[in-house]
Amino acid sequence: MKPTTMTMAALTVGVLALVPITGATGNAETPLPMTAAAAVAPQDDDHAGEAADAHGDDDHADEAKEAHGDDDHAGEAKDAHGDDDHAGEAKDAHGDDDHAGETEGAHGDEGGGDVVKLALEVAKEAGILLEQAELGALGESLSLPAEIRFDADRMANVTPKVSGVIDRLLVGEGDTVAYGDTLALITSRELAGLKAKWKISKTNEALAAQSLARLEGLWAQKITSEVNVQTARAEHESAKTESEAAETELHAVGIDHAGLEKIATAPDGNNANAYLTAPLAGTIVRRAATLGETVTAGDSSAKVLFTIVDDSVIWADIAVYKQDISRVLVGAPVALKSGAGDVIAQSTVAFVLPVIDEVSRTATARVIIDNSDRSLTPGQFVIADLSVGNTSEVLRVPQS
Repeated sequence: MKPTTMTMAALTVGVLALVPITGATGNAETPLPMTAAAAVAPQDDDHAGEAADAHGDDDHADEAKEAHGDDDHAGEAKDAHGDDDHAGEAKDAHGDDDHAGETEGAHGDEGGGDVVKLALEVAKEAGILLEQAELGALGESLSLPAEIRFDADRMANVTPKVSGVIDRLLVGEGDTVAYGDTLALITSRELAGLKAKWKISKTNEALAAQSLARLEGLWAQKITSEVNVQTARAEHESAKTESEAAETELHAVGIDHAGLEKIATAPDGNNANAYLTAPLAGTIVRRAATLGETVTAGDSSAKVLFTIVDDSVIWADIAVYKQDISRVLVGAPVALKSGAGDVIAQSTVAFVLPVIDEVSRTATARVIIDNSDRSLTPGQFVIADLSVGNTSEVLRVPQS
């Protein structure tokens, strides 16, 4: 009786489909035979094509055969088309399935799910940046505190070479000076005495030289004795020695050979003038001299009147903690950053001082920096990012 039931179900569908179907012979609308209507109805069914597609080559073809065959699952076919709970699932599976419109090749590339291809324009709109890999060093970095300092080799404290009174001040703080420029004028009785001594010694040397020349001429004529010539020669050597000693004293107070020539031709009233000059080109960062002040010369007691620095090259002293000292190598790259994290200078480690400060318990790694643009100021605190890892070059993706 099961086949009969299936036939009645099919006939019922045929009767429902009989309404819109009419014959086309003549003017009369002749209903088609019921068997013909039953054959046409599946063609107009919304799921007719799906049945063919879904079960044509699908692995469920055997299941369909079993559902409509004579085996023990024949009853399941009735449920599949009747009131079975899975009837809705079948409709959903073939009706509203998201993959209903996909062709057979829609999932052909699903095996490569790890590869995503985007057009360049789409990548840019999505905010994806493209960078070319490059050779560079990979390694760990340390962020350590650092302080900007003057280069001690480009710094000079100017002290008076002679004692006296400051009569003129020619420069102030912030002024830029060249090598040899006059900073101040000091009136010095000490210098006046040194100049007078040198002048007298030069005069005595000249007189002794003339006396020696005269006696040597007389001795050649057998008019004087050899003893007189030897005495004159000794006196000349003594005068020459005194002159050289006086000249050395003038050099010690900062007077060069050009200055000696000026002293020799200058009036005696100018002998007390001592000119304090710049020992290097740079900027006056400190002036402690006061007009009319009495200053004293000396190695330890001399007051620093001017401080001049050439800040075109400066130092950055990095405080390295004890446990990191062995990792900091000479030549390691260093990036100096401001408090906001901006890179303000780059250089390498020049040397590491092998001494640990007793208070801070840190060693100092020094970096020499070109500061020709004067962007860094001594006394400024910065952060030093110091590379301590492998410095050999590898292929890497740069940070953007």
